[in-house]
Amino acid sequence: MSEEPQVLIVGGALSGLSTAVFLAWHGVKPLVVEKHPDTLSHPRARGINPRTAEIYRQVGLESALWAETHIADFSKLLMLRAETLAGPEIFSGPTDQPDPTGEVSPCEWVPIDQDRLEHLLRDKAIELGARIRFNTELVSFTQDADGVDVVLRDRTTGTEETVRTSYVVGADGHRSPVRTALDITPQGPGEFATALSLLFEADLTEALRGRPIGMAYLDQPSPQTILYAADGDKRWVFAASQPPGTTLDDLSDDDFIAMVRAGIGQPDLDVKIIPQLPAGGVKALNFYVGGQVAERYQVGRVFLVGDAAHLVPPTGGFGASLGIQDAHNLAWKLAAVLNGTAGQELLYTYPAERAPVAWMTLQQTLSMMQERTGGSGDPAEQDASAAYAAAVFGYRYGQGAPVPPPELNAEPGTRAPHYPIQRAGQEVSTLDLYGRSLVLLAADAGQDWVEAAKKLANRNNLPIDAYRAGEDIADPAGRFAAAHGLNPGGAVLVRPDGFVAWRSPNAAEDADTELSAALGALLARSDIA
Repeated sequence: MSEEPQVLIVGGALSGLSTAVFLAWHGVKPLVVEKHPDTLSHPRARGINPRTAEIYRQVGLESALWAETHIADFSKLLMLRAETLAGPEIFSGPTDQPDPTGEVSPCEWVPIDQDRLEHLLRDKAIELGARIRFNTELVSFTQDADGVDVVLRDRTTGTEETVRTSYVVGADGHRSPVRTALDITPQGPGEFATALSLLFEADLTEALRGRPIGMAYLDQPSPQTILYAADGDKRWVFAASQPPGTTLDDLSDDDFIAMVRAGIGQPDLDVKIIPQLPAGGVKALNFYVGGQVAERYQVGRVFLVGDAAHLVPPTGGFGASLGIQDAHNLAWKLAAVLNGTAGQELLYTYPAERAPVAWMTLQQTLSMMQERTGGSGDPAEQDASAAYAAAVFGYRYGQGAPVPPPELNAEPGTRAPHYPIQRAGQEVSTLDLYGRSLVLLAADAGQDWVEAAKKLANRNNLPIDAYRAGEDIADPAGRFAAAHGLNPGGAVLVRPDGFVAWRSPNAAEDADTELSAALGALLARSDIA
């Protein structure tokens, strides 16, 4: 290999490709290795929540996401539960999640299938300078104080090579070989069931009876069977418990067709099973329904993201977004350490911040799963909007309960609030200021903070952008300070991932000293002055 990667990412699905995009966007050149010959054709996850849409907005992907969705309006689709699709309903209601946005975010829930999202991420990662090698698997790795030696195998030729890298990110799924090699034990309830998922084509007009189905929870051929549209017309995704005592190799197309017919409730339905890879091959995928969180997210220079770090039930669509947000949290920290902005200890904050979020999300998904599939009641009658919104936007890093999104006001540890401003004559969100650099935002009388930030940035070669309301950014509504919990002389420091690192509600007696201490604590450096 001609160039040693700074970061080697094991796994080229959603979390791995997201890690590659975020790292490359920060100027790090990663290598992604994926054992499959291509990204999968199966839609799998079918949407990302508004907070995740904000993250992709940072790297310029928001419009591309919407261009790849085939669902124009989630609110017009139904979620239902029934014995079979053709049978009577136990309940039905809107598919769309309780709306957590309102004035909280400039972004919405994006109904994009995982296969389409992975294609976008793959192209974006390569555009930004990442390398991706398919048909390549991890054999082993050993780490020392300065880096990691990784043995890779080309699955086409069988050739092995050793690659030296500074860090490894395991994004290799629920049964992660990286996690196993690190001897990390998952904790929590564990796996509830082994399920299989397949893609099929069929005309379901008779069973649908004119209903626009977004998600159907069926009791046949097994409880908690799921059906949803893959293309809005003839192609569908079907997931059910795998027959006990079988493996995927034991099951044929006839078995899969029989399962689909049982779920639809039409024993003579014409069904065609679609391969999972563009080149054909495997017809069904295994996935595991359950709940667990890795006891550690980091061992030395090796990290876990996505399903390698946690498993949550699919209900509510949290799993994909949870992994993407892991990648977003880790990427800016790895980049800051690699480029010398931060000390190595910054990386210890990754597991400390993300593991509690995984546990909170697991509890939310377990509750939603019970509401939708565990009883006969209508989940639409239960007001889940507050809990859902808090799980999407209100989680915090550090001590304290989740914050209801309308109450987000730049408290340290929380996601910085969305607040409409004008910059260079354009109407944008304060969220559009975050991404590549640290950002200091000062109220209209906070000029001392802005001057201190610029001096510290120059003296210490730090990437800090500083803005003062009424000067560098326009505040038409006149509520910038109140929205950020500030008095007229206060300021707030926001991390590249959009989370608040520090806040001084008031003017400082010595802005240089206070801000240098805040930056030193954030970046794990004692030499900032």
